[in-house]
Amino acid sequence: MYATLQLRARVGQRSQHVVICGDDGLAHRLAQELDAVCGEAVTVVLPSRREGHGAEVVALHRDPHSPVELLISARPDEQTLREAGVERAAAVALTYGDDQTNMTAALLARSINPSVRLVIRMFNRDRGRHLELLLDRAAAAHAGQDDAFIDASTTVLSDADTAVPELVAAAAVGHGPTLQVEGKVFRGVVRPAGTPPHATDLATLAVLSGTHMDDPMGEDSAETPGANGTQLLPDTATAYHRQFTHGRLMLEEVTHHHAPASPARRPAYRDWLSDRLGHLPWKIFVSREVTAVFGVLAAAVVLLATATAVVEDGPLWKSVYLPLLDIFTMGDPATEDSTARQVLQLIAGFVGLAVLPLVVAAAMNATLAFRTASANHVPDTGLHDHIVLVGLGKIGTRVLAQLCTTDHKVVVIERDPQARGVALARELGVHLLLEDAAAPGVLDLARIGTGKSLLVLTHDDGENLDIVMAARESNPRVRAVMRLYGDDFAATVSRTMRAGYPDALTRSRSVSALAAPSFAAAMMGRHVLGVMPVERGSLLFTVVDVAGHPELEGHSIHEAFKEHEWRVLAVGPATSRRSASSTDTLGGFRADRPAFNWRPPHGRVLRHDDRVVLVTTRRGLDILMTGVQPRPAGRRPHPAQ
Repeated sequence: MYATLQLRARVGQRSQHVVICGDDGLAHRLAQELDAVCGEAVTVVLPSRREGHGAEVVALHRDPHSPVELLISARPDEQTLREAGVERAAAVALTYGDDQTNMTAALLARSINPSVRLVIRMFNRDRGRHLELLLDRAAAAHAGQDDAFIDASTTVLSDADTAVPELVAAAAVGHGPTLQVEGKVFRGVVRPAGTPPHATDLATLAVLSGTHMDDPMGEDSAETPGANGTQLLPDTATAYHRQFTHGRLMLEEVTHHHAPASPARRPAYRDWLSDRLGHLPWKIFVSREVTAVFGVLAAAVVLLATATAVVEDGPLWKSVYLPLLDIFTMGDPATEDSTARQVLQLIAGFVGLAVLPLVVAAAMNATLAFRTASANHVPDTGLHDHIVLVGLGKIGTRVLAQLCTTDHKVVVIERDPQARGVALARELGVHLLLEDAAAPGVLDLARIGTGKSLLVLTHDDGENLDIVMAARESNPRVRAVMRLYGDDFAATVSRTMRAGYPDALTRSRSVSALAAPSFAAAMMGRHVLGVMPVERGSLLFTVVDVAGHPELEGHSIHEAFKEHEWRVLAVGPATSRRSASSTDTLGGFRADRPAFNWRPPHGRVLRHDDRVVLVTTRRGLDILMTGVQPRPAGRRPHPAQ
């Protein structure tokens, strides 16, 4: 009770603050993101101080320089939200792993504070879209015709949608991180040292470190402006002079983007039948055991048919038909037939007693083995250059769906037959192994020895590492991408794996770390179009109305550039604030919006009625959104910007 009163008193001292409600790593990552924003109080509602990531949030709370407050509550009911100060909050993020919990809390938060900006984590796209419309209508009803009031009032995001493109890009060589705006496709590409820029290059995003100039998506390089460190958004002079000694990450416009066919398109009937039935293990029904039992039965039938043909007159079919009836005890007693026929009937009955139990047992065993084996769609021995995907949870399901829109061959391993993505894998007809990837021999069944990439997306960091190390034993050159949460652990793993296997590429990714910048930006009223990891840092792509930003308004594009903070990529006319808030859940734009000019002259002066696409660092976005400088980084160790 005392802690609650103390929390209310400290929150009440500020007129604006933000609230985070969650139960997993995304809540912690989001608290870290917002912790760097000066002047904002951050209240985190967690179910436990010790379980999950509660200890990390507690550490943030105990730092005297941190604005993070902590409230422990098992569920986000109305009392909890009021204690967290939702009625006075500027924004509320609901990041629970359960869609129903987030939806219920969002409705409560909107009723408590109709003007609060809501950022909601939802996996179900349709439900999220409907919820966003409902909550925005509730805000509009309270605001009347005040468009500014409802600007970005509700944003529904999915950490899966935010992280999946980068995970797919990391596993697929030649397909760098992509950004899609207004039907245009852009991607980050590495230009090696001494390579002149291409005509399709729009801007220099980063000068890579001297140690990892060929891998901007790595995570084990410090992001510092030193001689050999990574420089995000460098000035023109630095980019020019270091292009001869360091690799550069450029933003390239993909002028001839091939849109792959949708995996949902139904193939021709014959191809569909082949895909569904061709991989089934029909050979089980001709196994040695089944063949032996039915061979004995067939031999007995032939002998009895021959004997019947000798002692009885009649057609050949009758000589076979009668012994079969006798073996299966389906015929009438031969009381009026010859003695020889009666003896043969008795012999056939004894043969049936001896053989039929074996036939039934062999058939049942074969059927059970067929059902078990048919659950797996084992790839052929000739499969090569494919991607092995381990884990079909929320993230793995979305990764599989996106991979299947490309030309990549995929083999999936999932130990839970009831996992979310198993049905999708069967529908898409991909090779599926319902096995434990860490068990001996399973990766070999997935043909990891001839595979191109391994993507491990289970929730257990240790298990992910075990699977990658086992894969390295079978294929030292396979490209490995694993899901790891801890930054320090991920960096250590990457360095060790690269040292042990210098000819292979190893990348570690945290889904919550990839998603947190988008959630943090949405809480501040901005929609992030995409996140591009660059070594241990990341660049954010967002859209900003020039009006109200003194760093942009009245300045030329050249003057508006701020080294290591932000760069203007495109300029277009601003739309009404009401339509500005209607970006979809993936950060795209509606087709009826005015087009951006992606190659504006550097002398173009930005006016109040302009809208710009910016690429920023996390620090730069914080400055633009709040108008204040973040706290010095030395007060607390944060992930690199």
